[in-house]
Amino acid sequence: MRKTDRAMGAFLDKPKTEKHNLHGEGNGLRFGLSSMQGWRVEMEDAHTSVLELPAPGMTDWSFFAVYDGHAGSRVANYCSKHLLKHIISASLEAGASQSGSDSSNNDHPASVPPTVEAVKAGIRTGFLRIDEHMRSSSDLRNGMDRSGSTAVGVLLSPDHFFFINCGDSRAVLYRNSHVCFSTLDHKPCNPRERERIQNAGGSVMIQRVNGSLAVSRALGDYDYKCVEGKGPTEQLVSPEPAVFEMVRSPEQDQFVVLACDGIWDVMSNEELCEFVKSRLEVSDDLERVCNEVVDTCLHKGSRDNMSVVLVCLASAPKVSEEAMRKDAELNKYLESRVEEMLSRPGEEGFPDLVTVMRNLSTDSGMPTLPPGGGLASKRSVIEAVYNRLNPYKEEDGNGADLECHW
Repeated sequence: MRKTDRAMGAFLDKPKTEKHNLHGEGNGLRFGLSSMQGWRVEMEDAHTSVLELPAPGMTDWSFFAVYDGHAGSRVANYCSKHLLKHIISASLEAGASQSGSDSSNNDHPASVPPTVEAVKAGIRTGFLRIDEHMRSSSDLRNGMDRSGSTAVGVLLSPDHFFFINCGDSRAVLYRNSHVCFSTLDHKPCNPRERERIQNAGGSVMIQRVNGSLAVSRALGDYDYKCVEGKGPTEQLVSPEPAVFEMVRSPEQDQFVVLACDGIWDVMSNEELCEFVKSRLEVSDDLERVCNEVVDTCLHKGSRDNMSVVLVCLASAPKVSEEAMRKDAELNKYLESRVEEMLSRPGEEGFPDLVTVMRNLSTDSGMPTLPPGGGLASKRSVIEAVYNRLNPYKEEDGNGADLECHW
């Protein structure tokens, strides 16, 4: 669902499928990310990935986040560059305050990281500070930019996860082969959110704030933060994040996924994690795995920007020869079935790709498809064979909108 009605209906004739990728390794983890503009006329997502925090006592900490912008990309892009430093600064200040030292001098030991409570307080303060800072910037103050952004992130210390959410992007933790934790989406129809909106003089219509904005918490969106006499967390839209702290379990923690709603619109928590697990058993290239997630969601019908960050921990699934063999056999089966269909044109002539996909979807002899991904996750394999053998293929060759036909 689109965040705001200002850009509803703003779709391209064809999706932009070029991807931005990144990967890295350090602090006992590996990460990969992929983002795609898709059908939207503008790419409004942004992300942050920092393996070693630039702060005293926190070089063995890491931070990852996804920002899903709406009504423009300025707020999302700004937060991707500056939110972390606000969080770090506020966390160190809170830690110094708790220890009784003066954060303005060097009394706070450089080797001592902030406590769990100081970090949780620092995350909240960091969000409020960056929101107020952006509000006072000249472009936003003069009404030149009215964008906003969700934010979902994970801060990893050697011993803890700090899951952070503001809006309807989402983070999940896959532990011991099941979804152990998920952040909760901030939607206007949630009772607590609805109460705050109504107390600020607003309403919830068609599941949106004042019938327009589809999230009840976000950074930016200052049109919804103008109620006099109300504090920043009491406005129609609040910049306050939900923060969840969990103790890490190295022998059981497998991976964390952060993604915008362009992913979650077409995959449940369990579907996405099972799909990621199945891909990690086939490839240790995290960029490739993230690309497969994005492509699969496009083929499942997502019309939004799509961004996903995959953080693999020490106990992440490993590549399996058996899984690789089964995946290769599935690909070979699909290729042979497409070849068979194209070698025997029916009464209506050469089958189009829609027909090929529909026939495959009802194939009772199909080997097991990737869990959570289904046939959509093999579209590229099918399409490659189809385009190679089809003498009448269309010029665009994309066909990313076929999901609505099969």
